[in-house]
Amino acid sequence: MARVPFIDREQLPPEHQDLLKRNINLYRTLVHSPNALRRFSGLGQYIRFDSKLDPRLRELAILQVGWLTRSKYEFSHHIKIGRDFGVSDDDVRGMITETDGRPSNLEPLAKAVLRAAREMTTEMAASDATFAELAAALSTEHLTDLVVTIGFYNAVVRILETMQIDVEDDYRKYLDEFPFPPS
Repeated sequence: MARVPFIDREQLPPEHQDLLKRNINLYRTLVHSPNALRRFSGLGQYIRFDSKLDPRLRELAILQVGWLTRSKYEFSHHIKIGRDFGVSDDDVRGMITETDGRPSNLEPLAKAVLRAAREMTTEMAASDATFAELAAALSTEHLTDLVVTIGFYNAVVRILETMQIDVEDDYRKYLDEFPFPPS
C-alpha cells in the first residue's frame, strides 16, 4: 500500500489538473508536489518522445533496470510501453537470460545496452569496456541519451519503492507473463 494517499485530478487546483492526464499511480503520488512532478515528467517525456535513441533499445534498458531492482511497477509498465515501441516477448526473455549470465539471441548492441543498464544499476557506472562498445556503435548524442535514460529510471525505481506505489490492476497481468524469480 502506498505510503501517501493517491490524489485524483478533481482534487487538484485547475492549474495542476493537466499533471494527471496520465492517470497512473506514480503521478497520483508525485502530484503532492506539483512542481516536482512537472519537472520529473518533463525529463520522462523527453526520454520517451524526443530522444533520438532507438526506442526498442531504450525500453530494453528500462526493463533491465526494473528487472534488476525487482520494481514490479516499473517492470510491468514498461512491458506494456516496450511492446508499443517494438520490444517483443523474445526480447524480454532475452533480457532475462542475459541477466542470468546466459547467452541469448539478442543482437550485440542490445546486449551491450543491457550490460550498461546492469552495470549502472549495480556498480553505479558502466565499465570502460561496455562504454567503449557502446561508443563504437552509437553517436555521442545517442550514448548520452542512453546514460540519461538508465540514470533516470534508476531514480524512478527508488521513488516507486520508497513511496511503495501500487501497481494498477491493468498492469498486473504483465507480472504474470514475466514473473520475478523467488527471492
